[in-house]
Amino acid sequence: MVLECNTGIRIVPSWFNMGGTAFPKALNEENPPKPPVCESPKKLPPGPWSLPFIGDILRIDPTKIHFQLAKFAEQYGDIFSIHLGTRIVVLNGLKRLKEAFIQHGENFVDRPSFPLIEDIVHNNGLVMSNGYAWKQQRRFALMTLKNFGLGKKSLESSIQVESKWLSEAFRNEQGQTFDPQFVINNAVSNVICCLVFGDRFEYTDQQFKDLLGLINEAIYLEGSSWAQVYNVFPWIMRKVPGPHQKIFENWDKVISFVKLKIKEHKNDWDPSAPRDYIDCFLAEIEKWKNDVDAGFNEENLCFCTLDLFVAGTETTSTTLYWGLLFMIKCPDVQEKVRAEIDHVIGQSRLPSMADRPNMPYTDAVIHEIQRMGNILPLNVARMAVKDMQIGEYIIPKGTMVMATLSSVLFDASEWETPQTFNPGHFLDAEGNFRRRDAFMPFSAGKRVCLGEQLARMELFLFFTSLLQRFTFSPPPGVEPCLEYRMGAIHSPKPYKLCAVPH
Repeated sequence: MVLECNTGIRIVPSWFNMGGTAFPKALNEENPPKPPVCESPKKLPPGPWSLPFIGDILRIDPTKIHFQLAKFAEQYGDIFSIHLGTRIVVLNGLKRLKEAFIQHGENFVDRPSFPLIEDIVHNNGLVMSNGYAWKQQRRFALMTLKNFGLGKKSLESSIQVESKWLSEAFRNEQGQTFDPQFVINNAVSNVICCLVFGDRFEYTDQQFKDLLGLINEAIYLEGSSWAQVYNVFPWIMRKVPGPHQKIFENWDKVISFVKLKIKEHKNDWDPSAPRDYIDCFLAEIEKWKNDVDAGFNEENLCFCTLDLFVAGTETTSTTLYWGLLFMIKCPDVQEKVRAEIDHVIGQSRLPSMADRPNMPYTDAVIHEIQRMGNILPLNVARMAVKDMQIGEYIIPKGTMVMATLSSVLFDASEWETPQTFNPGHFLDAEGNFRRRDAFMPFSAGKRVCLGEQLARMELFLFFTSLLQRFTFSPPPGVEPCLEYRMGAIHSPKPYKLCAVPH
């Protein structure tokens, strides 16, 4: 345990059990060992006793951190704190997430500092920036995506066309065993690529396939122990060889790709006829030249484009990858979806968003894929912009706050069978689709995923078009396994399937 006094002095009690076998449950546990007195006017959330300087880093396994935080919540309650180089307050459950991010959203709108991410993006972009620049960039991104079809029929048509290309790639496998991960990745990426780069990439484009592989590897490594140690000891890890250096190598190559696309745009840019996000941003640079704090400059264009490209690729494609795994694991569910598709759409036309209200079971299955897939179990961390009381505890200004989505998506008080894949979670007694307050895969509040509308459209159109055309099954003699791979994103371990055309 480390006690932090107002003076900043750190005290390590002599009674701390270095063997790690006897930790009291909470600060107010009956008759705990008596630590040195350190008066504080603030009632901070309880948590496990931490080692000096390194905190809880040795007891946290990054590959199981979502489970370990759930165990801590059982012991310390729905608000507790841990130390991973810095104090982190962890919020659990729907009530606490809504209290912090919706009721007090303005006070938890900022992102904390992660040395690893800072060394890559330098506080630029859409995901990790804060303050005035973040507000201006988010507003501009939402407006630009909407102007290029987000939520409109034009974008729906683009996704339908891409779904035909994806189905053709599946058909080319001729019912043989294959891993669908990267072709799904390419298809989903092409949608956001059309919006930001103005172009799509063929599935046979090896350079683009390699680029997607670099992104996938970097995101996996960002959730590793090496990345965790980097964030605690950046001044050391910057100079030490290891897998964490691969993160920087990969992102350097991806950033070079984005910069090349920006250069190509500048060479044939016509301000009167913007083709995509990059063209629109180039026009904004001149408009905002007297307001440098708004972030409209070429460096930030690179990182905002990178954020849209990566986030618009990895999250939705990983969800679809989970989706096909659940379909081969639950053939009865797959059959019910196919029956609904045959009844509502048939085989003569492509699915459209207008079909979704008439397909409650398919809609429920897609929602359950998102819930069980749980691709961001820890959410993206936020930071308290001022001292803030949540429940009976005070979260000091500048404290990192992690509101775990796992604790909401698998809350036994909110879901009838939280650990089971059950589309009935989203159906009422009459079989109609029902919304659930605890369905929050896109987070909530001021920092809710800006691509939520696009992701919902992609998930419905890609998923229904694939099940319209194919029956999915595991390879002969193979039992599908729901084992996961935990990096910055929670994804399935690579698997193979058979896609038999109808």
